[in-house]
Parts: sequence; structure tokens; C-alpha cells
Amino acid sequence: MKSLPVPAGDEILFVPLGGVGDIGMNCALYGHAGRWILVDLGIMFGDETTPGIEVIVPDTAAVEAVRDRLDAIVITHAHEDHIGAVPHLWPELGAPVHVTPFSAAFLRRKLQDEGAESEVPIVEHRPGERFSVGPFELEYLALAHSIPEPNALVLRTPAGTVFHTGDWKLDPGPVVGDPVDEELFRRLGDEGVAAMICDSTNATIDGASGSEADLLGSLTDLVASRTNRVAFACFASNVARLDTVARAAAANGRSAALVGRSLRRMDEIARQCGYLADIPAFVSEQHTGYLSRSNAAMICTGSQGEPRAALARIAAGAHPHVALEGGDTLVFSSRTIPGNERAVARLQDRLERMGVEIVTSKDAFVHVSGHPGRDELRRMYGWIRPNAAVPVHGELHHLRAHARLARDCGIGTVAEIEDGVLLRITKDRVERLGEIRVGRLGLDGGRLVPLDSEHVRARRRLSEQGVVTASLVLNGKGRSLTEPRVSSRGIVAEDEVEDLASELAGRSIHALERLNGMQRRDDGTVEDTVRTAMRRHVRANYGRRPLVEVHVMRIDGG
Repeated sequence: MKSLPVPAGDEILFVPLGGVGDIGMNCALYGHAGRWILVDLGIMFGDETTPGIEVIVPDTAAVEAVRDRLDAIVITHAHEDHIGAVPHLWPELGAPVHVTPFSAAFLRRKLQDEGAESEVPIVEHRPGERFSVGPFELEYLALAHSIPEPNALVLRTPAGTVFHTGDWKLDPGPVVGDPVDEELFRRLGDEGVAAMICDSTNATIDGASGSEADLLGSLTDLVASRTNRVAFACFASNVARLDTVARAAAANGRSAALVGRSLRRMDEIARQCGYLADIPAFVSEQHTGYLSRSNAAMICTGSQGEPRAALARIAAGAHPHVALEGGDTLVFSSRTIPGNERAVARLQDRLERMGVEIVTSKDAFVHVSGHPGRDELRRMYGWIRPNAAVPVHGELHHLRAHARLARDCGIGTVAEIEDGVLLRITKDRVERLGEIRVGRLGLDGGRLVPLDSEHVRARRRLSEQGVVTASLVLNGKGRSLTEPRVSSRGIVAEDEVEDLASELAGRSIHALERLNGMQRRDDGTVEDTVRTAMRRHVRANYGRRPLVEVHVMRIDGG
């Protein structure tokens, strides 16, 4: 399917552009009666497979093609994987952005950093508010998650009602925000829901995710058991965790400090929106060094091993204000996002070598997830009783586990999809119509480029397989006038580089000798032939497929 069809008045069309098959970059498109809305517009972060690219966003080319029929971008909450792409993609989409107050404050700060605050129309709604966008009647329903004001979204149309959960959990003591109103969701189920588009992140985990309120006692006891510095690594957006750690510190006579720019920013936004109102101001990182080791309780950025975050700088001894040393404790009060395991392990190893004690959720009760476990999923299905379930937000094994659970809950239709699959939803059925092209764009030096573009592939190949560069000096007849100059990087050890260069120079001469006179006079033919010979030699003898660059210089025209 090359382009989006025009949605009819008797159907709702749904297609995820990101977040279904991977963790991150959540973005979903809904269509009805000729119009469209986007729900969430998030990012994911690059890794070693995307050298030079730290931020990845969904390719919204399909949406840009129907820009004149796009009525809104509706954001469920302010996590980067749901809101982070707005500054990068909004210029190509142009629709008003609908948010609740906390997400609005967060987005305005992001746009301010990009110099685009005045350009993007932001429409605020209270949690629980109903509002109309084009042919859709929408309603934010408050749930719990690891950030203030997480919302499910109800999409009502004459063709049926869709319940889009966003990220959620059921928390009787969320610390920030109110407990989930069970009756509200039961009433929605009584109305009749055609499809429930639901978070799958913890669909493989039995039980419930746990309550934020239950953490306070455990963290208080942990701090009490330490005599030196205690530092906590958590997501900056987890405002409830900032509250919990601050109270655990105060209960032990310690001062809580924030270390990291994103934490300071989140603290400012939260207080601006009325959260953390009864928590004393945090100590700044500039003043943390003045706290005695027994009085310091620090909250630091970098729980995912990010190389420029506070913890990475502390581990390298490069932070200008904060240090950890032997006898101090670092508590990872967060989960490791899939794909970040190696970076987190490297960070923890560096800190342990410094004598810092590392405490994770494997060692003590120091974290609760923001996503629903299997028991919470069962409860929500019992409340909503949808005709169909569509698992989203997760990797393939999460989606499949969620699909099995939904069937066990008696859901008659379960649509197992990935990004790009177009579904038709009506009151009676959900059917697959086909697929549209989806992809990923990387933020590369301020430009958005396809991750499958040639220069990104070349950069990846260079980082993974190494590079060979060869310079040939030929006369007009294609005869070599000097020994080819060959250099390589990332293929062999330093003491083997000269041997490899000699081998490849010999291969170059041999490849040239096999060409006839006409072929040797054509630079393109010479470059292709030598490049192929070198690549084959390296692959056969060293098991690598390097990027090979061959340059030909002609000295005379004879």
C-alpha cells in the first residue's frame, strides 16, 4: 500500500508508525470520516549501531502526504518516547498539539530550547476533559505511570469507540496524582469499546508492578543503613521518585541534591505545575560538595549509561562538583531499557572499581515499574471488555505474550501487528487492510536523514568493519608508476597494519594486471576492480567487510 486510504464515516483506521515491535518512538495514526489525528510523537535513542546519531524519530512521510487532513497531534504524556519528536517533526506536520498542563509545560521548555516556542500551537486540556477534534470526540482518562499526568485516550466516533491506553499502571498510592478510578473505566466498558490499543511492556511479568508509596519505607531503611554518601540513579521524569527519595533522605537527616541538568529542569517544571509543593528545595549540584559524606543523598541522571550524563562524568572523575568514592553507595532506582544493558553494565563496572557499592532491584526493593504487569492487564480487560485487543508498545516477545493473555481473558479478536500495519476498526470487527511504508529518521548534525541512507550505512560499516584506503598512481596507459599506498583502520592490530598494507598493495597490482589496455585507461573500472580485490582479500583472511576507498591519480596522458 503506497499511501493512506481516505477513511470512511463507518470506520476508524489505525496504523502505528513507531513503538510496535520496539521500545520507544511511539506514534499512532487514527483516521475517521476523511480526517486524521496523530497520537503521540516520540523518539528513541541511538546506540552503537547508529554512530553519530543520538536521536531517532519515526518517518512521518505518510502523514505529511495528508497534512491538509491532519487535525491534531494528541500527546498522552511527557515522556520523550511519546513527546520528544514534536520539535523535530512538527514543521512538516503543522497540526495543533493537544496536551495536559504538565506535558504543555514540558513541551514549551523543549520548544524554547529549539527556538520554536512561538511557532507550535499548544492546546491544553485537564485530565478527564472531553474535547472534539474534527470528527473525533476525545477524552483524557487519568492513569498512573512514572511521570505526572499520564493519560489514556478515548476516541469516540459513530463508527465505534477506541480505548488507547498510553503508558499506564494501576497504583493505589501513586504519590504524585490520584489513584485510578475503577468505576470510570467500568462505565467506559459499559458503553461498549470496539478495540483496546494497549501497552505491552510488562506483559511477560506476573503479578502487578507495585506501588510508588510502598517504596518509601524500603528506601528510608536503605539510607539509614549507610554511613557515607548515598546516590540514586533514576529517570528525571519520575517526579514521584524525586518525592520518595527526598522524604527518605529527610527521615535520615540528610539533604537531598539534584545532579544533572534534566533533573533540575524537571524539578522546575513539576513545581511550576503544583507538584513537589511540600518538598523543600533540593540542594544544587554546585553545593553538593559542601555536604558531609554522611549528610549527602544525591539523585543523579545517567541511569541508562548515557555517556554525557552526570553518572558517566562522575565515574570518569570528570564532574566539576560531585564525586563518589570507596564506601559510597549508588542505588539504581530504575529499570534498564532494552538495548541499554551493555552501557549500564560498563557504568556499574567503572563505579565498582572505584569502590562504590552498587544496589539494584535484584538486591533490594528500590524500584517499581510504570507499566502494567499481567494482573493489571487482566483487571483492565475485565473493566473495559473490548471486542478486540491490539497489543502495542513493546518488542515482539512482549506483544506476543500480551496477545496470549488477551485471548485468555476472553477477548474474541486479537490483532497481532507491527509498525506500518493498517487496521480497519468498526463496532463489530477489526480487520487488517494492508501495510504502509514506515521507517526511521536519525538526527544527524541538525538534519533528519533516513537510517537506511547510504552515508549512515557507510558510517556504520566503518565503525563495525573498519576502513581501507588505497591510492594508485598510474600513467595514461594504466601502468602503475609507484607502489600503491594503502592504509587501514579497525581491521587488524597495530603491529599487523604494515603486513596488511603490503598484502593489499600486492592484490592491487595483481588486479590491475588482469585488466586489458582499454579497461586500465578507465578510472572507474580500475577503482571498482581494485576495491573488489581488496574487499575479498580482507573478508577471506580477516573475516571483515570494510569500507574500501580507492583513489586513482594519472601522471600523463600517454
